[in-house]
Amino acid sequence: MKRNKILIVEDEESLLKLESILLTSKGYKVTGVMDGPAALEEVARSRPDLVILDIMLPGIDGFEVCRRIKEDPSTSPIRVIMLTAKKNKQDMERGMQAGADAYITKPFKSAFLIESIERLLRPGFESPA
Repeated sequence: MKRNKILIVEDEESLLKLESILLTSKGYKVTGVMDGPAALEEVARSRPDLVILDIMLPGIDGFEVCRRIKEDPSTSPIRVIMLTAKKNKQDMERGMQAGADAYITKPFKSAFLIESIERLLRPGFESPA
């Protein structure tokens, strides 16, 4: 069975480690970066199957990172989950307009994150974007 590649973009080191451990324990191949420019470089280099993306990042924010991933025909099929402390309706709408496939707020339940990842990586899933 193919191990799906997941890129985690999180500027809080403790959260990045926690998410990496969680996803590695579920069999995913995980890479982590801590800012927007590094996220775009990693997406271009490794073509992950899914990106878990914080919004408040150094360099380029998560909205812009998502927009660039979804705008580029070579990376647009990559699934994006925004995982953020930004809970208001405008931020959620902005995330979906940028092309996010899912929007999850912190603090989050591990089971819900895993469920969302599995749903997005299921063959035949159609993005709402």
